[in-house]
Amino acid sequence: MPQIIVLPHVELCPEGAAFEVNTGESICNALLDHDVDIEHACDQVCACTTCHVIIREGFKSLNASSDQEDDLLDKAWGLEPNSRLSCQAVVGTEDIVIEIPKYSINMAKEGHR
Repeated sequence: MPQIIVLPHVELCPEGAAFEVNTGESICNALLDHDVDIEHACDQVCACTTCHVIIREGFKSLNASSDQEDDLLDKAWGLEPNSRLSCQAVVGTEDIVIEIPKYSINMAKEGHR
């Protein structure tokens, strides 16, 4: 069973986290199921960028991104070459290390630090 390792995020996961997940589960669902309250303003339908994550390890084990996801990622805060929308990134068979960016579009608008 693969594991997701979440690097510390000041507001959402200050201590970081590590947990096992089922292959085929979205990163967003896995985070929410393990009390990492990542934003997902569009309710996980690939219509916003609030669930943006950066895959630090295990990127190649994820499913391929769609054109729609790639277009949305262009608008994401802190975009990097290994960025994904967690609602669209499906866990494969390898462990994944993710970083949740410090800000999302919603966090910047709502005045979070």
